[in-house]
Amino acid sequence: MTTYIVVADAARARVFTRDARKLEEKENLVHSEGRLHEGDLVTGTTGSVDESTSHTRRASRGDSVALDHEAELFAKEIAQRLYQARVGNDMEKLILVAPPRFLGVLRDKLDAPTSKLVLHSVDKDLTKASLADIQEAVSDLR
Repeated sequence: MTTYIVVADAARARVFTRDARKLEEKENLVHSEGRLHEGDLVTGTTGSVDESTSHTRRASRGDSVALDHEAELFAKEIAQRLYQARVGNDMEKLILVAPPRFLGVLRDKLDAPTSKLVLHSVDKDLTKASLADIQEAVSDLR
């Protein structure tokens, strides 16, 4: 039985497969826009200068609409890859590992049959972790 393990954040996803106890990195997806700052993604609102005090301040909307949009686009791309693995009968189980905010976005983008394959969700950022650290984090998850 092949278990897919997706370790992701808004900028990178590492897709592993696990047969029995052996973990192998199958794919590495990068979404460079997920690493940018909100101001780099949005044009026209780069900031304003308060001339009376000569301080520069950034225009802030209190949210990160562009970053959220990029995270959704990347989550959709990951979900599409997982869909293809499911319909190709390559994946029988799924474990998701991501920071809490991105984990929710990723779960929302999975289609219903793929969602049913999710055995565990781990709210941790392990995208930069070594293979051994990831192996240890998911070793007890069956």
